[in-house]
Amino acid sequence: MKKSLIALAILSTAAHADEGMWMPQQLPQVAKELKAAGLKLDPASLTKLTEFPMGAIVSLGGCSASFVSPQGLVATNHHCVYGSVAHNSTPERNLLANGFLAHNLSEELPAAPGSRIFVTKAVTDVSKQVITPEVAKLSGKARIDAIEKNQKAIQADCEKDPGHRCTVSSYYGGLEFYLIKQLEIRDVRLVHAPPEGVGKFGGDTDNWMWPRHTGDYGFYRAYVSKDGKAADYSKDNVPYVPQHYLKLAKEGVKEGDFIMVLGYPGRTNRHRLPSEVAFTFDWNYPAFVKQSAESLAIIADTTKDNKDTALKYASQVAGINNYYKNRQGMLDSYANSDMLKRKSAEHEALKQWINADAKRKAEYAGDIDLVEKLIAQRDAEIKRDYYFGSSKPRLLNTARMLYRLANENTKPDADRKAGYQQRDVPRIKASVDGLVRNYDEKVDKALVLNSLTKYAAQPASQRNAAFDSVVGIKDNMSKADLQAALDKLYAGSKLGDPAERKAWLERKPADFKASDDSFIKAAVALYEPDLKDEAQEEELAGKLQQAYANYMKAKIAYMHSKGQAVYPDANSTLRVTFGKIAGRDPGADGTTWKAFTTVEGVAAKATGQGEFNAPAAQLKAIKAKEYGKYADPILKTVPVAYLATLDITGGNSGSAALNAKGEWIGLAFDGTLDSIISDWDFNKKMTRDIQVDLRYILWNMKHVDHADNLLKEMGAE
Repeated sequence: MKKSLIALAILSTAAHADEGMWMPQQLPQVAKELKAAGLKLDPASLTKLTEFPMGAIVSLGGCSASFVSPQGLVATNHHCVYGSVAHNSTPERNLLANGFLAHNLSEELPAAPGSRIFVTKAVTDVSKQVITPEVAKLSGKARIDAIEKNQKAIQADCEKDPGHRCTVSSYYGGLEFYLIKQLEIRDVRLVHAPPEGVGKFGGDTDNWMWPRHTGDYGFYRAYVSKDGKAADYSKDNVPYVPQHYLKLAKEGVKEGDFIMVLGYPGRTNRHRLPSEVAFTFDWNYPAFVKQSAESLAIIADTTKDNKDTALKYASQVAGINNYYKNRQGMLDSYANSDMLKRKSAEHEALKQWINADAKRKAEYAGDIDLVEKLIAQRDAEIKRDYYFGSSKPRLLNTARMLYRLANENTKPDADRKAGYQQRDVPRIKASVDGLVRNYDEKVDKALVLNSLTKYAAQPASQRNAAFDSVVGIKDNMSKADLQAALDKLYAGSKLGDPAERKAWLERKPADFKASDDSFIKAAVALYEPDLKDEAQEEELAGKLQQAYANYMKAKIAYMHSKGQAVYPDANSTLRVTFGKIAGRDPGADGTTWKAFTTVEGVAAKATGQGEFNAPAAQLKAIKAKEYGKYADPILKTVPVAYLATLDITGGNSGSAALNAKGEWIGLAFDGTLDSIISDWDFNKKMTRDIQVDLRYILWNMKHVDHADNLLKEMGAE
């Protein structure tokens, strides 16, 4: 088979072992670097997705995870199971605060609605099936529609294999497309999560910081029907038997050891143009940070006197806090860097290389200029619509989704809009069901009013006329008038009732048009304007996809001419990153960062309240030096977390960390605040990620939570 651009892009020995989120099929081409770094497995074995160890690695659709027992036990981060813990929590049974442990299968709890475990089975290059010669001639919305049609056809053919979810993912800005085939396990159950005083120890104060003492781990179990097929939740389902699962490391890790992380990193932006960098850091991230701070304050104020409502929003608050600190950390790093200057110089060098050759100029120069203009247009629209997106009540968005579904259901499945096909209905139903434990009218109204006030202050030419009409927004409205308009909108709807919401899943377009429910009426009124806006967005997206793909083709050719590696940006597909366990000298604060933290640090930080409320049983065990077999021979105590030189990002949370033999040694869960800028600009010297040490996980399970049943299942006993 002809080598893809992804393969050609890495025919270089210039790549650093620590840099790169490699697709499994790329690894043989960096086999020399893997072996030099210390890998004892055959690098080619990592390309085999249904064999060990790749067959044990799974996605949760936002976090990474792995099978760690022959009974379908899945290990991931505490913050990845947090939503399910919150969903099952009540003021009377606060699992977030107290933790949860199922002593047997019958005690395991259904995970939050929509929870999934995805097991990757195959990755296939389908670029030529997506961008056919006919599609290549198209532009704008016609191009987007044709690409979507081809993607849907490929996915539908793949999903003829029952129980599988297939996705066509884009690489290099739409230059290449790969079909990802995954077993979709729909019955997911919560098995174990330590108390917040372990799983979230340090809270937002320590988030993205070092030294770190967070026991960020939790466990799910995958269930299937008795015949081994993917199935919806049923008491008759049985634990899934994976073909492969991770084995516990026989020895603890130490500084300098080889380490690799296998998971599903979300998004990186290392191939972005200088104009995109400037827009992001000069406007978009600052706006995000400001709005996040306001949202956190609003949620805190509106939930302070209601424990149940606070629990409903606990997961959302954790998510906002995480990205709030992340984006602020990036802004701080960017302010003290020459990133934009370097990116601009690199881009100018690329253009000079293109213009130095007539053939290259004819092939690439036009799209390089065009992509700049299209990005400027896109960014202007993002800025214009920034507050519009968050000015819609959640129940209005639910009504819009339900009405779109009703309309799409009148078409043959292949003709429905992506996201509203039959394959998407379970996700939509889960979204509707999830509102029971993650929505409160008072909180939602306060959040919406905050954004609506800013949106309504814009000139009418910058607002959405259809939305203004359904809400009753006019120029120069006071905040009190906006509040009154919202009150009327919320009061006129019954969608706050779970049964009412669920009933609309089955109704026809005519039912929506006949309804006098305020949110349903608004959804109907917005439907045609929404379609018009969507068409305009797709027209721009189609032009941008075409130009951006050619820009990336030029960049790959340019970098290859210099002997430099060009791996694809992360896009939530399976990747491997490798490096070594290492501290840092000096750290961000001018001091040396040791590679490991220990349980003594937990005791030193513990205050008995708030973010540092370590469980009494844990502190007792630390004080008594009740370490058992989990003490490190060098540290003479139990290690909590360790630093490594790995290239990870959001989505890698919960990724299994493996040693040179492919044995399980911990879970990746964070990065350090001054290195998260690597999402945009990798810095080999500064970048460090953080893993929770397997020994700390097992020690907590043994000496604090007494999870002997799970320890035995994993082979620790």
